[in-house]
Amino acid sequence: MKTRYLIFGLLVASIMASCSSSKTVLPYFTDISTVSEGAFDSSDYLTKIKPDDELYISVTSANPEATAIYNIPAANPSVKAMFPSTATPAFQTYVVNSDGYINFPEIGKINVEGLTIEELQALLTANIAKDVENPMVIVELVNFQVNVAGEVTKPGPVPVTRNRFSILDALSAAGDLTPYGERSNVLLIREVDGEKKYVHLDLNSSDVLKSPYFYLQQNDYIYVEPNKIRQANSKYNQDNAFKLSVISTIVSASSVIASLVIALTVK
Repeated sequence: MKTRYLIFGLLVASIMASCSSSKTVLPYFTDISTVSEGAFDSSDYLTKIKPDDELYISVTSANPEATAIYNIPAANPSVKAMFPSTATPAFQTYVVNSDGYINFPEIGKINVEGLTIEELQALLTANIAKDVENPMVIVELVNFQVNVAGEVTKPGPVPVTRNRFSILDALSAAGDLTPYGERSNVLLIREVDGEKKYVHLDLNSSDVLKSPYFYLQQNDYIYVEPNKIRQANSKYNQDNAFKLSVISTIVSASSVIASLVIALTVK
């Protein structure tokens, strides 16, 4: 009798252990969840301009006629739609070529790759100030977006409207992870100098806040892996769907055969 109880207890313990191992730790940053306060080193990260980036650039001053030559009106209505404010006229955007250059009116070719938005503003302002008094240059990155996929509430592209955009911002914009999202294994894919690089981030650990991948770059791809429960449920549903399909096929075939037998018997 004692042996039976012992075996039963071991079976229960093993089942509980296997169930607990498949559970996902839902909270973020569990290593600091009991710490009342603290601080991390601040990052001076700013988005750098890359090839294929689309830049909106406008130049204004107290004398609009003096700066008109630096602006190309937008022929594309979609460009104007991005800037509906009547106070800000819509001008043509500039796409950075594969060598990192744009061709700007009156100034010519400018190497913008690796510059921040602020650095490009300063560069253009300095050049235009040679001919125009107190010019004001506005530069915006139009096509900055990241993509979030996997176990999030709203997967898809996330448009970015500011220079510093973190992985937490992206996940928040995607409606946060579902309960089936594996927080300890979030994949981030990034293109660097034409090469696809990837890193796995553990959102249960506060180390992610200090990671060089914490702030996102243009066209970063984030994939939240489904946990073991989601994968098991998916496999179970697929197996059941297959079984139902087989049963349905067998029933249909049997019905056809029965109909033929009845027809032949009647004859």
